Amino acid sequence: MKIGFIGLGNMGGPMAANLARAGHDVRGFDTASVIIDGVQPVNSATEAAEGADVVITMLPNGDILRKVAREVIPAMSEGAVFLDCSTVDVDSARAVAEDAQNAGLLPLDAPVSGGIGGAAAGTLTFMVGGPEEGFKKAADLFDIMGQKSVHCGPSGNGQAAKICNNMILGVTMIATCEAFALADKLGLSREAMFDVVSTSSGYSWSMNAYCPAPGVGPQSPADNGYKPGFAAELMLKDLGLSQQAAEAADADTPMGAAALALYRQFVEDEDGKGSDFSAMLPRFEKRNRS
Repeated sequence: MKIGFIGLGNMGGPMAANLARAGHDVRGFDTASVIIDGVQPVNSATEAAEGADVVITMLPNGDILRKVAREVIPAMSEGAVFLDCSTVDVDSARAVAEDAQNAGLLPLDAPVSGGIGGAAAGTLTFMVGGPEEGFKKAADLFDIMGQKSVHCGPSGNGQAAKICNNMILGVTMIATCEAFALADKLGLSREAMFDVVSTSSGYSWSMNAYCPAPGVGPQSPADNGYKPGFAAELMLKDLGLSQQAAEAADADTPMGAAALALYRQFVEDEDGKGSDFSAMLPRFEKRNRS
C-alpha cells in the first residue's frame, strides 16, 4: 500500500518504521525534522496524503487533528482510508470522520494502547471506530503495527473505548499505589503484598503487569527510576478527556473525576511531569494523612 504517515513522534515514528519494514511505501511528515528508517520524508502533510491508499495520523490533540484533517482530506483520493491513531476527544473524532466521509473517504478513529514499547515492538492494541469497510481495508496494517485490533462500532467509538479503558487504568493505579504506601506503614513487605494481591481479588493490570513498586513483580518503569513508559501528563490528558466525555453524556463518574484531580495536582503542582504515571507510589510514600 501507499501510506502517508503524519506525526512521527515517539509513537508514530516506530509505527511508520514497522510499516516500511513490512514492505509498504511510506511517506512521512512531522513538524519536527525527523528521519525514520525506511520512511520517505516529505515537506507537508498534504504531500504525504496525495495518492495514498491510507493516511495515518498520530497527533497530540483534537484541535491539531482538525487542522491537519482540513489540509489533507481535499488531497486524498476517493475510497482511501483516513486512519487517525491519536487519542483525542470524541467530538473531534466524529467531526473529522463526518468531513472525511462527505469527501468519499473511509474514516477510522483508532487510538492505541501499549505505549512506546508497544509501538516499537509492533504489539499495540487498536480500538477502532468507523465503517466496517474501512476496518477491513486497514486490517493488514493493524496486524503489522499491533497484536490486536477491535472494531468498536461507528465513528468515535474507538475514542470512547480508549478513554473508558484509561479511566479504569488511572483509577486502579492510584488505588494500587495507595495500597502499597499503606502496606509499608503497616509493616507488610512489598513482596508479600504483591504475592497476595496478584493472586487474589485485588488482581489488576496495574498490579500484575505494571507494578508501581520497584523490585517487585515483572520489570516496569518503577525499576527504571520511573522513567515513563506512559507519562503522568498523558494520563492527565486521558482522564481530562474522560471527564469531558462524561459531562457531555451526563454520566456520573466520581472516581474518574477524583483521579483527574489527583493527577492534575501531581503533574502541575508537584514533581510528576516527566515521570511515569506509576510514580504516584513515591508521591504517596512521602505523604501523611491530612
